[in-house]
Amino acid sequence: MSASVARTSGARVCLGQIGAAHGVRGEVRLRSFTSDPASIADYGPLETEDGRPIEIEKLRPAKDHFVARLAGIRDRDAASALTNVKLYVPRERLPQTDDPDEFYHADLVGLAAVDQSGNVFGTVIAIFNFGAGDLIEVRPQNGGKTELVPFDATHVPEVDIAAGKIVFDPPDGMFKAH
Repeated sequence: MSASVARTSGARVCLGQIGAAHGVRGEVRLRSFTSDPASIADYGPLETEDGRPIEIEKLRPAKDHFVARLAGIRDRDAASALTNVKLYVPRERLPQTDDPDEFYHADLVGLAAVDQSGNVFGTVIAIFNFGAGDLIEVRPQNGGKTELVPFDATHVPEVDIAAGKIVFDPPDGMFKAH
């Protein structure tokens, strides 16, 4: 199982984030959160958190990011003003995944986390990957601290987006007082 696209905001999905200005001609550093990082330019116009449209005109790889030329941005000052701006698309513009075991973060966040018997443990609030595989963060139904559960077939044998739930088998000791 895997999850694509790092972040979500309502019905929009964050595909990337602008970094610092690059050079004096208005280019910016760009981090892509898409499963194929170079495909960020293929989604058409992106938008900022406040809804301003941003169009990527050119994109080239750099060491650990991309360098992008954005429509209408032609000098360093304009590029610097965009530092740390996140770039979104509406969820419906994302393509369907080819793999039935691949999901968008936006589709998982908010699902109920239930066990095989249907007992609700909590709600999925985030998905992370710190390098060793995807983890889902579950907020317990009764409050308390959140728990990170491996997002794999052993711990999450079923994802039913239509029913609004994941069926999971948390590691021993987790969610003792559900």
